[in-house]
This record gives sequence, structure tokens and C-alpha cells, in this order.
Amino acid sequence: MLEKVAVIGAGSWGTTLADLLAKKGHEVTLWAYEPELVVTMRETRENNIFLPGIRLQDNLAFTNDLEEAYRGCTMVLCVVPSQLVRRVITNSLAFIPKDAVIVSASKGIEVDTLATVSEIYQEILPAEMYAGFAALSGPSFAREVAQEMPTAVAAAAATEAIARRVQEAFTTSFFRVYRNSDVVGVELGGAIKNVIAIAAGISDGLGFGSNTRAALITRGLAEMTRLGLAMGAQPATFAGLAGMGDLVLTCTGDLSRNRSVGIQIGQGRRLDEILGEMRMVAEGVKTTESAYNLARKLGVEMPIIDQMYQMLYQNKPAREAVLELMTRNLKAEGA
Repeated sequence: MLEKVAVIGAGSWGTTLADLLAKKGHEVTLWAYEPELVVTMRETRENNIFLPGIRLQDNLAFTNDLEEAYRGCTMVLCVVPSQLVRRVITNSLAFIPKDAVIVSASKGIEVDTLATVSEIYQEILPAEMYAGFAALSGPSFAREVAQEMPTAVAAAAATEAIARRVQEAFTTSFFRVYRNSDVVGVELGGAIKNVIAIAAGISDGLGFGSNTRAALITRGLAEMTRLGLAMGAQPATFAGLAGMGDLVLTCTGDLSRNRSVGIQIGQGRRLDEILGEMRMVAEGVKTTESAYNLARKLGVEMPIIDQMYQMLYQNKPAREAVLELMTRNLKAEGA
């Protein structure tokens, strides 16, 4: 079944997925916030800001007008930064067709409300529209997908029918989508891994080795799982693509924006300077704050998240944070 898809957000991931869908034959309109970027993409068939060097499909349309983007669509893919989801979807509500499937590929937790992305949609959308909601997440660097490197991700929805429809819409010979019913778990995996990736980058920037990175990934997974279980997620999700898969990729890959931020912090640079030089969003910075507050609200122990919050928001020296993590009270691994 071919879809008419509105892709909202022309960052690297939104542009890549829009191009993938257009390549598959769907009718796709990509909405960008920046009018000048729309003009550039129409004229050059390239997103020179967020995905330079990748030629976009001739059948991919571009717009800066939300109403135009949504007109007649059967599926919506929203890929805006998580802290902007509420504003963008609220502004979109009058234009989204009531029977459209809505897919979120945003990864984060809202700072002001501590809501996951699906909870934001549930607040804004009428119940009959939210029934068509799905979350798409997993280990996937945009540039590698744009270059058609084999990739596997998960699509989570409350109903099998919606998950299957998303799976069929996105799957190609190089992009494989697995169905999942655990929306909360898939979302939390995609959000928390960005915080752990900054920690892994800090470790690399400090000159620590593979032992340290492996410890951060493994204990980061334990923290992610604890938070997920407290929120009703399924433990198996965190051993899958949206959990361990995405965590390993983001903590080790050179294309990881969050790991890059961490490396520079570990080398002694100030966070505000690093972010001031970035055009793309490193979701883990804001998610550190929201995850820290969410864990405290739910009474979930997340020592890596605690130390990350103190480093990013209270100027705690990185080596001091590492020392505190290593000298905590001893415990059993599963505790």
C-alpha cells in the first residue's frame, strides 16, 4: 500500500526518512521550518545544512506551510526535536486528517512536564486519532541510512494493525522494521541512550578506554531498564533494537552528536560553547535534565544520570563524577 506522507522536520533524520519513503514510491512532502532551506532543497535536491552530499529523490516535495504539508496525507511522520513536539503538533492539529497514522521519530522527554513524546501526543490528540500513533526508534545514523547501509529499527504501536502498517510503509531492501507493542519502552530507550552517549563521550574525552565505555553502556542499560519498568515498559524491549541496539550505536559511533558533545566536555570545553557551535540538536543535553527529574519523581535509582546532571547543569568536574560512580556503596549486579 502506497501512502501520502507528511514528514514534519527537515533535520538529518527527517530528510533521510522522507527520501527513503519517496524512494519507495510513496507521495511525500517534507516540511522544513526554515523557508530558505525549502528553496535550497527545491533548487538543488540537497539538504545542504543537515544532510550535505546526499541527492534527494526527484519525487520528494518540500514546503514551509504546515497546512500544505498535511493536505490529503494518510500518514504523518514527525521528526522535530522532542522539546518542540508539543508546539508543532498543537499548531498542526487543525490540518492533520483524522484518520492519518501518526508516526513519531523524536527522541527525548519533555523538560517542563517530564512527559514522554507519546504522552504529549496523547494529551493533544483526540482519542480516535491517538489510536493511530506509533513510535519509530532504533540504531540508525541518518547518513548511513541515506547511503543505503543495512539498518534495522523498531516500530511500536498499541495495536498490531498500526505497527504492521508502519512496518510495511518504511521497510526497504536496506531498512528493516520490526514490530513492537511496547511504545513506552521503545521511546525510553531512544531517549535515555542519548544521555549515556554523552557520558561515553566524556569518558573518551578524558582518555579512558574500552573498559570504561563498556561499563557505562552496561550500567546505563540497567538504569534505562529500571526507569522503563517503573513506567510500565516491558523488560525485553531494552535488550532489543530500541534499547541495547541504539545504546551501543550512540555510545560508540563517530556520527553520534551526543557522543561528540561528551568528548568535547571530557577534553575541557564548556557546554555552552559546544552547543553554540552546533546547528543540529544533541537531544541528550535536555534529556539529562528531564530524565534526572523523572527518576527523582518516580524514586528510581539512576546514578549515571545523577552524575551527568551534576556535570552538565551544576558544573561538576568530570573526574570527580567518575570517582563518585566508582566508589559508591558496593552491591549485587542485579540490585
